Amino acid sequence: MNNEVTTNETQPMILADNLVKIYKTKDLEVLALQGLDLTVNKGELVAIIGTSGSGKSTFLNMLGGLDRPSAGKLFVDGKNLFKLSDRELVDYKRSTVGFVWQNNARNLLPYLTAYENIMTPMLLSSQKAKRERTLQLLDLVGMSHRKHNKLHQLSGGEQQRIAIAIALANNPKLLLADEPTGSVDRKTADYILDMFRSINRETGVTIVIVTHDVTLSKMVPRVVSIRDGKISSERTLKEQFALDLENRELDWHAATETQEEFAIVDRAGRIQIPREILDTMGLDENKVKLDFKDGQVIITKP
Repeated sequence: MNNEVTTNETQPMILADNLVKIYKTKDLEVLALQGLDLTVNKGELVAIIGTSGSGKSTFLNMLGGLDRPSAGKLFVDGKNLFKLSDRELVDYKRSTVGFVWQNNARNLLPYLTAYENIMTPMLLSSQKAKRERTLQLLDLVGMSHRKHNKLHQLSGGEQQRIAIAIALANNPKLLLADEPTGSVDRKTADYILDMFRSINRETGVTIVIVTHDVTLSKMVPRVVSIRDGKISSERTLKEQFALDLENRELDWHAATETQEEFAIVDRAGRIQIPREILDTMGLDENKVKLDFKDGQVIITKP
């Protein structure tokens, strides 16, 4: 059976269509994703944000081949993740996708050096090719000077940089990062984000980051918000800030309104109104009044 669609340059890297995930236990069913729709193009750098339980980690695990969807459609680089056999799924995880975990214990083997950790998962045939690729990756993440150090000799930020190199070992087309700045200080977090942007620009790999980091999300070209298992809104960098991404003089921590936010209209015509807007309206019931005037939809209390 052919589990791939015809590939071309205009085909998106990620295509999720009405994606549903249900977790079943003996006495309970939990609907983690409730008809999620998302398209990510090749070469994009995207952040996914959402509160705990919103479904963002579930979605990331599906993209990584760690969990299977319950219904809908999910394609990554033309591969239908619904139809991959277990064997094909193993190959997908080895060659199509790279994963950076928040917990570095899942990324690194403590008894190996940084150099050995990066070389271990490589699928390249010759030792010479593996050595060359390892040195290239150490240089890419700025860790050539620490290649002979083991896990306990590296700081949290250095461990995360080695983890990124490991995730890139087999030249994946999609790099997934789960809270990559969650356990490091602010300065290191900024450096790690700079590294993701540099890797995205230099290699063209598509990158999806799940994060709670508000400052980090300010500096990403596209931010997708998940709420109650579906996409609720998207934010994109305003043009003047997009041009300033590499500007070290700009204080991104203090910057406000760096992005434009757009509500998402689903296939049934539904829109999730951000909670802060509802709170500002002082809405005390589940009804609103809609008007359409001069090309604008106006929402008011009844």
